[in-house]
Amino acid sequence: MKIFYSTSATAVGGRSGHTQLDDGSLGFDLVSFQDKDKTGVNPEQLFAMGYAACFDSAMNLVSGQLGIKPTSAKSKVGVGIGQKPDGTFSLDIDITIEVGGINEQQARELIERTHQVCPYSNAIRGNVETRLHVNLIQSFDL
Repeated sequence: MKIFYSTSATAVGGRSGHTQLDDGSLGFDLVSFQDKDKTGVNPEQLFAMGYAACFDSAMNLVSGQLGIKPTSAKSKVGVGIGQKPDGTFSLDIDITIEVGGINEQQARELIERTHQVCPYSNAIRGNVETRLHVNLIQSFDL
């Protein structure tokens, strides 16, 4: 595989510690999703942000490949964490695109093809339950 970009981050203290990019450009104090009284973010929130940005970028690429030109588009990724019956932990993902200017069939093809292209989707495929959703924005002529 040809690598186009790489980065690294370091965490200390786990879910109640600190994480930052190794180049020092961005860092966060972390809090567990269970500790609602403390200020900070949790790893699932950071994953959701990265996944949403990656998916949205992939959607722009795929829409061009398909010749689809939405008048508006955005990607939302919901990330949950839970315990499986065997005692291990896993993520749970909902991906929603909101698009205008295309029909439902085009939107469904767009989200499914994007899910095949997005590096985050490829990284979790077969390991994480993932659901795809489409919200169409209707445009009205005045």
